[in-house]
Amino acid sequence: MRATIASTCPYCGVGCGVILQTEGGAIAAVRGDPAHPANFGRLCSKGVALAASAAPEKRGLRLLAPEIGGAPVSWEHALDHLAARFAECIAAHGPDSVGFYLSGQLLTEDYYVFNKLARALVGTNNVDSNSRLCMSSAVAGYKRTLGADAPPACYEDLERARCLFIAGSNAAWAHPVLFRRIEAARARNPALKVIVVDPRRTETARFADLHLAIVPGSDVALFNAMLHVILWEGLADSAFIAAHTSGFEEVRDAVREYTPRAAAAACGIGEDEVIAAARLFARAGPTLSLYCQGLNQSASGTDKNVALINLHLATGQIGRPGAGPFSLTGQPNAMGGREVGAMANLLPGHRDAADPAHRAEVARFWGVDRLPARPGRTAVEMFEAARAGEIRMLWIACTNPAQSLPAQRLVREAFERAELVVVQEAYRTTETARLADVLLPAATWGEKDGTVTNSERRISRVRAAVPAPGLARPDWEIARDFGRRLEARLRPGKPTLFPWRSAEEVFDEHRESTRGRDLDITGLSWAVLDSRGPQQWPYPEGASAGRARLYEDRVFATADGRARFVVAHWRAPAERPDAHYPIRLTTVRLRDQWHAMSRTGSVPALFAHAPEPRLAMHPSDLERAGLQPGALARVSSRRGSLHVLVEASEDLRPGLACLPMHWGSRYLGGAEAFGANSVTLAALDPHSRQPELKHCAVRVERAELGWRLVAFGSAPDADGDALFERLDFAMRAFAFAQRVPAGERGVLLRLADEHPPSAEVLERLDRAFGLAGPDTLRFDDPRRAIGRRIALEADAIRAVRLSGDTRSEHWLRETWLRGAPVGALRRYLAMPVAVPPGLDRVPSRTVCVCLGVDERAIAAALAQGTRTLAALQAQLRCGTQCGSCVPELRALLAAARAAA
Repeated sequence: MRATIASTCPYCGVGCGVILQTEGGAIAAVRGDPAHPANFGRLCSKGVALAASAAPEKRGLRLLAPEIGGAPVSWEHALDHLAARFAECIAAHGPDSVGFYLSGQLLTEDYYVFNKLARALVGTNNVDSNSRLCMSSAVAGYKRTLGADAPPACYEDLERARCLFIAGSNAAWAHPVLFRRIEAARARNPALKVIVVDPRRTETARFADLHLAIVPGSDVALFNAMLHVILWEGLADSAFIAAHTSGFEEVRDAVREYTPRAAAAACGIGEDEVIAAARLFARAGPTLSLYCQGLNQSASGTDKNVALINLHLATGQIGRPGAGPFSLTGQPNAMGGREVGAMANLLPGHRDAADPAHRAEVARFWGVDRLPARPGRTAVEMFEAARAGEIRMLWIACTNPAQSLPAQRLVREAFERAELVVVQEAYRTTETARLADVLLPAATWGEKDGTVTNSERRISRVRAAVPAPGLARPDWEIARDFGRRLEARLRPGKPTLFPWRSAEEVFDEHRESTRGRDLDITGLSWAVLDSRGPQQWPYPEGASAGRARLYEDRVFATADGRARFVVAHWRAPAERPDAHYPIRLTTVRLRDQWHAMSRTGSVPALFAHAPEPRLAMHPSDLERAGLQPGALARVSSRRGSLHVLVEASEDLRPGLACLPMHWGSRYLGGAEAFGANSVTLAALDPHSRQPELKHCAVRVERAELGWRLVAFGSAPDADGDALFERLDFAMRAFAFAQRVPAGERGVLLRLADEHPPSAEVLERLDRAFGLAGPDTLRFDDPRRAIGRRIALEADAIRAVRLSGDTRSEHWLRETWLRGAPVGALRRYLAMPVAVPPGLDRVPSRTVCVCLGVDERAIAAALAQGTRTLAALQAQLRCGTQCGSCVPELRALLAAARAAA
């Protein structure tokens, strides 16, 4: 049976509409929804691959039944057990002895039920979200200046703006569909000016008219200096300031010291660049700011946000088409979680947990005597409290803190100390699921109903297309049924707080909690969303449409209706480089991966552009450390260390290193390492409590590990996912361990240590890859600890293991990836070091994932004289599907034209 269902993409906050096609109870295809106003049919490479991530063969990655201590149990047994344990803990140690850690990937209805469970029933404000890691500084910035957590702009403003100011966002990779709109806007209006503030020369920065490659953490100095120039040159909108703002005099006085010269010194850029940016911001026409984690993930993230918003208030660039400070949300429903108050400092309807009147209002709405007044623990604080024994039980839903939180050693110690860790998750393979005492199987995208809200305040429906596998259930149902059992113990005989029979009924209750608030959606219902499509808030009762832009009437969500200027002083990052840790490390995002990769990591094609973990550094820093590109380095901070391969990048300034945040310990491990966040810093912003994930000080040095192993290929008796999990034993047994999907159904494994492992360990690796049979080509030199195993299948390489000496890796791996017949190369297979002539090259990286076009094919086309994007697309078809690779194609073309 076939069906077509409209839904919403589960990745970033753009909120793209998708059309799911099902066949035989499975998702067979996914395409962009041309009727959805967020994307009009466009999808990025991740969205295009959604069907592959939901394929029936991925069932082996799923959690299919509740488990206690690793043993499957029934839902009744699991929830009864948890209700009894939580009730005992609350009775003995108080409601703040438990904590709930949620996710911006939950649906609004899921969020709402958990929030009510924590606050109305348990009586704790210890309920927070991983949105704390990505958007809480933007929330604090909006509230301190505009009065409410409400992005005032919309996507249409991308076409209306005449100046785009992009700060701390590589939108070309992190929000590709929005970047397609930016590219189209410039094509229609070549006068559109683009300024990009980013320490790296990213694909987004290459697109800019002006790239400000500032020192990480110096954003406030830049923004204050721009305001200094605007005021000095008389470019401010004095009438707007006088009529619609307060606090201007204090900010004016504060920015006097931020001269272009002072900012240039702090930011590492030229005075002329600061002045040029200020003039463009104020003069070019409507100016729209787009910003993301580069501003937010900082111990001064709120100050960065308010300093940028000050620029908009000073120039009147808000509340009109094409203008405004526009925070780009990182997760699909971080906005929805904030709407229902599922963060430690918030309550439903954009109310504040610290406000007694707001607490009383919500208590009346929920029918309880009172809500807790004690401040709740935010994300990092929750795990610090667990490590200290103050929070004894943790309930984690739809997120992976054992990969995503900074200072991973702290997190692991929290798991060890906690009396009970409950993980509600779709995938049994995440780092956090492996540390749980109780696992609860959750339905995931394509299997449940609800709503999400995107970056422009647009609410979209998420619809179930297929049944959830095994015993997996929607998150809101799990929380509801646990809540009913717990309330029978905590408030017996009273009416239930969890009466809902459907997700729609949960939405209806949430909707009523917004009445009269800035995000009033009392005019919305699932029926309206089904009939009229996605809608923006506010959408009060009686309205026929939502509001595209806020503050067009110049009335802000403050007590006096005026926007507030807020003084923000630049201060150095929480941790600065020194003689012991001289390199600044920042975490970045990859184009084709998303967050902890529990979903994208199951699609081998999405590894083609960035095949394995790499630490990028300027060539001069590599030379100073005695490292060649491709070498193995040890990266150390004051919190831990990891080993990782290095690569050279001219796009970085000297002294800066970049490591993608996606690589957790499933992919990048070792005896002492827990992925990229082994070394990051947990310093918190004083206003938002968001951690400093974007900046820490590290030391990078040559790894003193003499023995190396590389193995790659497929197994004859297992698919790629099963082979990946089969190699799990190796990820903590060596000083350095790395594994990634490779090829269609294969894995690439790298290991390194001071000494060779036992023969038994090598034999176990060989068995995993199917290299232990009599048909395997073998070479061993025990004296030098060199070993070589190669298995063929129909005259093509199926799997390889090289240990002790890995110099022939490149040509063997290239031959395997191409599936090329061995033919005349067969005589080289038994030679431990020999490289066939012309085959000493590294496997070519794929640029266009959708159509499998690699750098080598593009380089050949450029060598033949291709010089335009249209000609390159006509010749190779690269960039003609999702378009995520178009910025890189443009960069390659520009380099070819420059070389010519």
